[in-house]
Amino acid sequence: MPTKIRLQRHGRKGYAYYHIVIADSRAPRDGKFIERIGSYNPNTNPATVELKFDRALYWMQTGAQPTDTARSILSNEGVLMKKHLLEGVKKGAFDEAQAEIKFAAWKTSKTSKVNKTKEQLAAEKEAEVKARLKAEAEVNKARAAEIAKKQAEAIEAEVVAAAEAEVTEAPATEEATPAAE
Repeated sequence: MPTKIRLQRHGRKGYAYYHIVIADSRAPRDGKFIERIGSYNPNTNPATVELKFDRALYWMQTGAQPTDTARSILSNEGVLMKKHLLEGVKKGAFDEAQAEIKFAAWKTSKTSKVNKTKEQLAAEKEAEVKARLKAEAEVNKARAAEIAKKQAEAIEAEVVAAAEAEVTEAPATEEATPAAE
């Protein structure tokens, strides 16, 4: 029975997440599987992967073939690196202690890269928020200036109207006064 390590799609339309499963290659994509070894959520930034490392390594050593996407996930998590190092131990290239040291060094460098990326994304997001707030403050200032200008024009129009009303009333009273005499 040829086994594959592949992704099983779940979630709603446009918002998929995946289970990482071991399945017979003849089984349908979302059908029967042998074992679930993890999950993959591409909707987060960076993508979230939960993986049973030991079980994935076991299935890789027993000959399960990963699909392309599953291979990249396993590679990012270090399963393929660990398998490669263990094969080097079997061939006698180095001993198990050296393999563990190499794997630990690889894992720390990988973790530092991921943390650096997360920090960079957080900094970019924070800078974007600050820029948006600054732009919004400028728009608010422009609106406030426009409103103040309209209010000043309205007050000026009222003053002009009141002055015109006084001017029109004053001659009418002057004309009425001489006629009464």
